[in-house]
Amino acid sequence: MDSQSSPATGANQLRKNALGVGAVTFLVVSAAAPLTAVAGGVPLSMMLGNGAGIPAGFLLVTTVLLLFAVGYVAMARHIRNAGAFYAYTAQGLGGMMGGAAALIAILAYNCMQIGIFGLFGAATSGFFASLGLELPWWVWTYIGIALVAVLGYRRVDLSAKILTVLVLLEYAVVMVINVAILGKGGDSGLGFSSFTPTAFFSGSPSIGILFCFAAFIGFEATTIYSEEAREPNKTVPRATYISVLIIGLFYMFTSWLMVNGAGADKLVPELQGLADPTTFLFGLAERYVGSWLPPIMNLLFVTSLFASVLAFHNGVARYMYVAGREKLLPESIGVTHRVYQSPHVASVIQTIIAVLVIGLFAFTGQDPVLALFSWLTNVGTLAIMVLMALTAFAIVVFFGRNPGLEPSALVTRIIPAITGLILLALVIFIASNFGDLAGAGGFLAVFLPGLVLIAGVIGLVLAASLKSRNSVSFARLGAGVEA
Repeated sequence: MDSQSSPATGANQLRKNALGVGAVTFLVVSAAAPLTAVAGGVPLSMMLGNGAGIPAGFLLVTTVLLLFAVGYVAMARHIRNAGAFYAYTAQGLGGMMGGAAALIAILAYNCMQIGIFGLFGAATSGFFASLGLELPWWVWTYIGIALVAVLGYRRVDLSAKILTVLVLLEYAVVMVINVAILGKGGDSGLGFSSFTPTAFFSGSPSIGILFCFAAFIGFEATTIYSEEAREPNKTVPRATYISVLIIGLFYMFTSWLMVNGAGADKLVPELQGLADPTTFLFGLAERYVGSWLPPIMNLLFVTSLFASVLAFHNGVARYMYVAGREKLLPESIGVTHRVYQSPHVASVIQTIIAVLVIGLFAFTGQDPVLALFSWLTNVGTLAIMVLMALTAFAIVVFFGRNPGLEPSALVTRIIPAITGLILLALVIFIASNFGDLAGAGGFLAVFLPGLVLIAGVIGLVLAASLKSRNSVSFARLGAGVEA
């Protein structure tokens, strides 16, 4: 194969020194889809969760993720691998658990990307229908898949540049609304009741917290780009902390102003009175800024979703590439393009998977939002939280075996252990209430979260197979590039 050569030559590697702190940060923040989260996720979390207490929920989740990041970036200083969660789990908990983590990660990012493609198709169809061009949602989804396929096949810095522009536009339009609400003092003056215990524990705080957590999914991908980052020992930690703070503070500030824009006491009744709660932010935009802004927001909502699917595509392609490079999957997947140094084979495979799954949902007449988006993104969220819990415990074990690498037990053992237990509790809650959270009943309420377990078992089988046929490669699972 002309795109593959011996690793000794340095040819079969991801493109080195391609990404700085800003590029990695935007690749990660774009996966969180800020406009999609505040326009779609936040109103639903307010209506189904704890109403005006959502800003406090974002404060809590931001704190938990900053605690998780402490051990996460400590691990990143010693293991540089585009497999991220998989690599850390393998190096901490052993090759068998590493194999399980690899397949769970591939499942997670595929589900997030393909699920969001459902919402992308629906939103794009609605946008162009308003302009007089009516096409089924799946047509727009396939157009999106084609564009992502081209960008994912090529150099990662091209994707980073496109995502930077799209994400800046998303933040800009939301900040226009924020400034307008702030300047006009909201519905009846600005207040901080959202951060009181009464507001936080109102309604269903557990559902609110889960929505808040889901809004961050993608932040953890900073380490996926560690092999392509400039000065990764500095770039990855900085990008991780910056990403969590940008996402967390932005969501907390925006949701607080959304509460004040409607009025804390009027918020939930107003949301319940809307035919579609995701139009809530658009209504605030028209009320506080003017009727000229919602049409722009509709377009940026589509580009926000595109930015997110592109970011998740890049993530899953790297996980598949690493699994192939380290012989868990066929080695033909673990190669890079001889010109672009991108994981092109893995990128093509992910595209094919997306085409087939979208085709299945379209052929069976499933709703692109209530079924495709809701079911798959909830599976993806559950899978990523499982990976984060595994990683937290892997950090504890890894530094327990290598105490000389990092001097602080607080950073390497105490904080990761606490965050691991918190994440494990959230995983159990999501799995036990999956049907209600994802809108799936009967068999699907068990099968969909069960996909995470199935992926883990397949990963265990693949790891066991590798151990029996190549014990040296098995022993090096997750080692990656020397840090």
